[in-house]
Amino acid sequence: MIVSSGSEKTQMLNQAALKGRSLWDDARNRLLRNLAARISIFVLCALILIAIFGPMVWPHKYDAISQAGTFAPPSWSNFHILGTDNQGRDVAVRLMVGLRISLAVGLTATLVSLAIGVSWGAIAGYCGGKIDQLMMRFVDVVYAIPFIFFVILLNVVFGRNIFLIFLAIGAVEWLTMARIVRGQTLAIKGREFIEAARACGVPPHKIVLRHVIPNLLGPVAVYVTLTIPIVILAESFLSFLGLGVNEPLTSLGVLISEGRANMTSHLHLLIAPSAVMVVTLLCLNFLGDGLRDAMDPRDR
Repeated sequence: MIVSSGSEKTQMLNQAALKGRSLWDDARNRLLRNLAARISIFVLCALILIAIFGPMVWPHKYDAISQAGTFAPPSWSNFHILGTDNQGRDVAVRLMVGLRISLAVGLTATLVSLAIGVSWGAIAGYCGGKIDQLMMRFVDVVYAIPFIFFVILLNVVFGRNIFLIFLAIGAVEWLTMARIVRGQTLAIKGREFIEAARACGVPPHKIVLRHVIPNLLGPVAVYVTLTIPIVILAESFLSFLGLGVNEPLTSLGVLISEGRANMTSHLHLLIAPSAVMVVTLLCLNFLGDGLRDAMDPRDR
């Protein structure tokens, strides 16, 4: 019995040693060995939890006027830890809501650009020829439209709406995604496994869905993490210009704009949202750099 148990244990160890690791396992291990990426993941998770659950448990509402009055100084006694704004609303809870809106805009617009850009670029790159030329010339034409003009046009026609911000930013950011995916598809479609799928009679749409797009996940995942901060900056820029969310909702861009207007007498109204935005963007960029190194260690 003892010999049999030892033999079984040896076989299990040999099987574990022979079992290989996938490329995704190697990429995950390289990412977790990156200290900056690990810290960024932790900080981003903390910011997301604060943005989601913070306004729910905070004693003040983001649109309620406090009895402390306007421009109340920061105080722990009444939980106005960042004071109140020019209308008497708690700045801390409005900062949480602003972070929630900015993250929601960044994530939603990035998902829109991901869905459109990956599909458009993969189809154009795989089909090639006149279809590729026609689709990419359309991308060039849309690229030529100024972003601010496009947003102002949507606001004039449909009015100011947060969903229009999702649409406007997503309708612009997918263009770069489509170009990246097209270039990667052109490099992939001549590979042996694509030729084997064609020889087996697999329809083109199934080749794109089952073989092309799955092999693009690495570069796409890296670009997504780098797109989210770009989208957050774009939304903040629009809100800074007064083309963003409507009151009483707010975003980081709106809070920075309000803080700039009162920075001479109440500097903390500018420092707080600016610091949150800087930390969020730095974490996203560090995470994107870590993913890039993890997906392609040759770039190190």
